Amino acid sequence: MRRGMKIIFMGAPEFAVPALEALIALRTEIVAVYSKAPRPAGRRGLELTKTPVHLRAEAAGLRVLTPASLRTPEAQEEFRSFRADAAIVAAYGLILPLPILAAPRLGCLNLHGSLLPRWRGAAPIQRAIMAGDMQTGVGLMRMEEGLDTGPVAREARTPIRPEDTAGDMTRVLSELSARLLSECWSDFEAGRLSFHPQAAEGILYARKIDKSETPIDWSQDAATVRRHIHALSPAPGAHSELMRGGQVERVKFLRVEAAEGAGEPGVILDEHMTIACGRGAIRAREAQRAGKTPMSGTELMRGGKIRVGERFTLAETPRS
Repeated sequence: MRRGMKIIFMGAPEFAVPALEALIALRTEIVAVYSKAPRPAGRRGLELTKTPVHLRAEAAGLRVLTPASLRTPEAQEEFRSFRADAAIVAAYGLILPLPILAAPRLGCLNLHGSLLPRWRGAAPIQRAIMAGDMQTGVGLMRMEEGLDTGPVAREARTPIRPEDTAGDMTRVLSELSARLLSECWSDFEAGRLSFHPQAAEGILYARKIDKSETPIDWSQDAATVRRHIHALSPAPGAHSELMRGGQVERVKFLRVEAAEGAGEPGVILDEHMTIACGRGAIRAREAQRAGKTPMSGTELMRGGKIRVGERFTLAETPRS
């Protein structure tokens, strides 16, 4: 294959930054970077915040485009005008319509954070943790019109440990995706990279995380509660509420561990914020009161004057 391939990179969150950095290190000709448009931030929502990919691309002197949609004729013509050999996509966040998928000479390749066909869709890392998967990974696939249905070239795998949160696994998989891209690149340039259809069995869809899933159902067993909390950490965060003096106080749980103990679900069993579940108990290693910084369960109980025997509400978590 000829030298000087023209590449478009498409991504938005921190997960995609290592892949962009890998392409920069490979000295590819990145003709454009597509990212999500800057969004209002700050307390008053007056500041516009660029995505991590946008910021990294600008720092590298790359051209950045942030269209709200790729379905308009104008956006599609601009995309085609780059005459790219390929587009590399990592957590871009917008649907790529057929005219976009067909524009690059070698198509669009996606770095997807699961072991396909398990967990196609928007939240593969969170759903893998929530389901209790023992391992996950990242795959380099060729994109089609279907949702993550395209053939896969190669995968990189990693275990999911009981202590891992979605934030932890996102960092691990982002580095894995960059390494996988680098390892595949010479074969891709030379036309030696082969793609294989996904298995017809084992298909699962990772639907987007909804805020209705954030309340903790303490009537579940401790392992299920732990997975639920870790799957939603750090964002949007799983939470529960205490009734204190007629006031509702919300606590967000970010990291927990299995602990000995038993009692009515939701009851705080000791000064380290060990909380009884339907079966077993969990201990809060990191939790956060509204408007406060994260801290250990012990620190939170001391600072918030939370007492042993108080009980968190038993809100039910919606089922998939």
